[in-house]
Amino acid sequence: MASCSICKKIQVVPGCPEDYNKLACYHYRDSNPGPFVAIFTLKDIRQPNPVGVIVYKMPCVGAELRNTATGNFLTGLDRSTQLALINKNIRCISRVIIEPRFRGLGLAVRLVSETMPRLNVPIIEAMAVMGMVNPFFEKAGMKAYEAPLPKRCAELVEALSVVGIEQSEIVDAEMVQRKLDALRWPAADFIEGRIRKFLQSYGKRRNMTPGIERTRYILSKLTARPIYYIWFNQNLSYEL
Repeated sequence: MASCSICKKIQVVPGCPEDYNKLACYHYRDSNPGPFVAIFTLKDIRQPNPVGVIVYKMPCVGAELRNTATGNFLTGLDRSTQLALINKNIRCISRVIIEPRFRGLGLAVRLVSETMPRLNVPIIEAMAVMGMVNPFFEKAGMKAYEAPLPKRCAELVEALSVVGIEQSEIVDAEMVQRKLDALRWPAADFIEGRIRKFLQSYGKRRNMTPGIERTRYILSKLTARPIYYIWFNQNLSYEL
């Protein structure tokens, strides 16, 4: 009952960069979202500070799953035409932040679902690393497309399976480390070689010392697959 009464006093209103700056510290990414095209906030009518904010920006050119999600409507076109169509038809959600005291009330879903139509474009898209953990974009009406596992990640997942560490277990770094520590030759040498090959793609991390910190880092790369989300405004069609 308390949650319902709180939500009734919160409104979605146009926002500004100052509103975003007040909540930026609660976001896991850097504080600067870059150039924006629109900001909306959730405000409690009883207090001046925002309790939530959403930032929209222009879309990037090369979203990997956009063609799949849109039925390849951009394929076969020259780059300048593609860019013109993307800029005319698509906007991208850059940030969604809810002040911690107001989380768990469905406000992120409300902020996304109520603001997407206000952009007045046929397509809204978003990318989220934590989409599987907190799928509020889907609850707001967006459709999810999961990016395929990169080849180097798929190869390491397969190698871990060969030595008895299954894909379902790679969310538990401590368990994986215990299994790695228990390996004997030749399995231990085999998987160490595969891990070192995998780490060659990660700069300074390539020479990490074997142990729990290295395992946590590796598993973070194997599990952090961004999810692409898309929403189609049923009242608008693509402008070609």
